[in-house]
Amino acid sequence: MTDKDILKKLKSMSDPKNAAGMARFGIRPKSKVLGAPMPLLRSLVKKIGRDHVLAQKLWRSGIHEAKILASMVDDVKMVSGAQMDKWIKGFDSWDVCDQVCLNLFFSHPLVFKKCATWADRKSEFERRAGFALMATAAFKNKQAKDGDFIKFFPLIKKYAADERNYVRKAVNWALRQIGKRNMNLNKKAISLAREIAKIDSRAARWVAADALRELRSEAVQRRLIELSSRA
Repeated sequence: MTDKDILKKLKSMSDPKNAAGMARFGIRPKSKVLGAPMPLLRSLVKKIGRDHVLAQKLWRSGIHEAKILASMVDDVKMVSGAQMDKWIKGFDSWDVCDQVCLNLFFSHPLVFKKCATWADRKSEFERRAGFALMATAAFKNKQAKDGDFIKFFPLIKKYAADERNYVRKAVNWALRQIGKRNMNLNKKAISLAREIAKIDSRAARWVAADALRELRSEAVQRRLIELSSRA
């Protein structure tokens, strides 16, 4: 399938009602939103397979769903650091940001370098990308070591006080996912959350309280004990 074929298919499946529903969930990108359903994107991935060149064309189309699809068909082995930096400049909604991290960036060799670099960016979605990438790497990158995540704790603590909605939620997401990776990180993440709770910031207090609620929950503790017993 060519990029023109795919874009034509996406446009034929556009759904204004679905697009309106997305807006209610805070998905209001500057790029064009078709409202094409995710099952359609997944069905297209099965037909396309991995195609790095096609992914670049889909991304350049500027269409919301095409950008998500690009992250689903791109080949991480072909993705450069320059492409990663270029793509985050095109993040204009939380779902494109998260989907690119979930589908593509989490296993890139530069993943931990980019987490640290992007978390320090000023732009809301670029900073979110840094923490979203921490979160996705925490539960999808099986080769990562505990130290790879512990080094992010100063950034998590620093930006827990960022009042912007999509940043604070990503900081919280990163803290929770790191703390659910194993028992060692759980204890360290809980300790960090307690430190964050002392910061004089409404955002920081929310980040800490929400993280502590999950990380100390019976369900999470039981699962981590089971993981430790199998190690």
